[in-house]
Amino acid sequence: FLGAGKPPMYGDYEAQRHWQEVTYNLPIRQWYFNTSDNNLQYWGLDYPPLTAYHSFLCAYVAKLINPDWIALHTSRGYESQPHKLFMRTTVFVADLLVYIPAVILYCFSLKETSTKKKASIWVVSSALCILLYPGLILIDHGHFQYPLSLGFALWGVLCLSYDWDLLGSVAFCLALNYKQMELYHSLPFFCYLLGKCFKKGIRGKGLVLLTKIAGVVLVSFAVCWLPFCTDMEQIMQVLRRLFPVDRGLFEACMFSSPPPHLANIWCSLSVLIKIKEILSPEVQLKLSLAVTVASLLPTCVKLLVQPSLRGFKFALVSSALSFFLFSFQVHEKSILLVSVPVCLIINEIPFMATWFLLVSTFSMLPLLLKDGLLLAYTVTTLAFLSVCVASFSIFEKTSAEDLQLKPFSLSLKGYVSWFKAFPKIVRSLFLLSITLMGALSLMSAAVHPPQRLPDLFPLAVSVLSCLHFLLFFVYFNVVILWDSKNSKGQKKIS
Repeated sequence: FLGAGKPPMYGDYEAQRHWQEVTYNLPIRQWYFNTSDNNLQYWGLDYPPLTAYHSFLCAYVAKLINPDWIALHTSRGYESQPHKLFMRTTVFVADLLVYIPAVILYCFSLKETSTKKKASIWVVSSALCILLYPGLILIDHGHFQYPLSLGFALWGVLCLSYDWDLLGSVAFCLALNYKQMELYHSLPFFCYLLGKCFKKGIRGKGLVLLTKIAGVVLVSFAVCWLPFCTDMEQIMQVLRRLFPVDRGLFEACMFSSPPPHLANIWCSLSVLIKIKEILSPEVQLKLSLAVTVASLLPTCVKLLVQPSLRGFKFALVSSALSFFLFSFQVHEKSILLVSVPVCLIINEIPFMATWFLLVSTFSMLPLLLKDGLLLAYTVTTLAFLSVCVASFSIFEKTSAEDLQLKPFSLSLKGYVSWFKAFPKIVRSLFLLSITLMGALSLMSAAVHPPQRLPDLFPLAVSVLSCLHFLLFFVYFNVVILWDSKNSKGQKKIS
């Protein structure tokens, strides 16, 4: 894993272990405060309360097995094979209890709307494609990230697909209280539920539903934050840790020199334009905020006015991709917040979804190479592509209709002649994309860059990935905005 045996920080593995040490040995009121026993500069807690509670639960089990694993101060940098096995087991259990069941049940819910004769085989194939997505597997194990926030969000989508709006709201509140990055998905959830309330009649059943949802959300947050509600200073300190404005709004992403290897628009632009030198921090913030909001508005307004489950799932993708491309304090791993919603629509647009998921994994290549995961990256990517090709016959589904672009094509004058060649063009672009990603992967692993350009290959990976993501952003927005299908036209799940 990244950082193993490398003091003073040791890496993400140590971060998770240290949070267990802190939450078990210190009272709750000290978890987010800088004290002699809790140096916030050394992997201080910076995720919401649910993450802290999960760390405490893991620490309780760790204490029963070996108290040295979480001993205050003396366990810093602790690494041993038994402890690694324990930590890997906690990730697997989290997968098994939250993420994997949500994926399987979601795929079974799709079976109800499928007209395929071999629906059971199709469900298994869909679940296998989603569970084999390389990005999540590699980050779970290489960077030691628990999939609970994504799992809870997926449970939220699953519940909303069954019209269990209150349970869906609770599930998403849990996701948001586990990782604040779930804000990437918050606007689609909000707009979809509010749109349903408007559709039912804001003075009748809609008002009742809105009141119930608001009550459930407030109660869910109150329960999660209850131990920190003893005084306002506690609440404010947790919020400061979750949204560390004092560190610099673009600390983790853009405007640094040299730019980090992140496939969003600001980092890619900073290769050519020194934005940090041109714009003040205040202008950087306003620019980032304005572009992010502007990119979000069209799809969210459409979802609010015409709420449908199909539109909701596509809006999750578009919203998360907007945040990844244009917002601040973005990390390479944040692309997973886009990829999981894309997994949810892999049955609808298998070709484009498979393509996006391959690019999303490729965009994290510099991170994966630092982890020594080249072999794992290669094997999991090839396995994922093979399963998608076998399950969905993706190369046969490249027509405008298969890619959900028929309504858009009809709105273009003279579309007929151009769209006849569309499937061939798309397949050619896909093969070119795969070739470029394969070549860059090979060069990044085997070729030494020029001395004057030590970051040549990571930057090439980032820029190429960013160009892909911009094209996907346009594509997903076109599909949503030109979508004429109404939720009534979809088979209702009962």
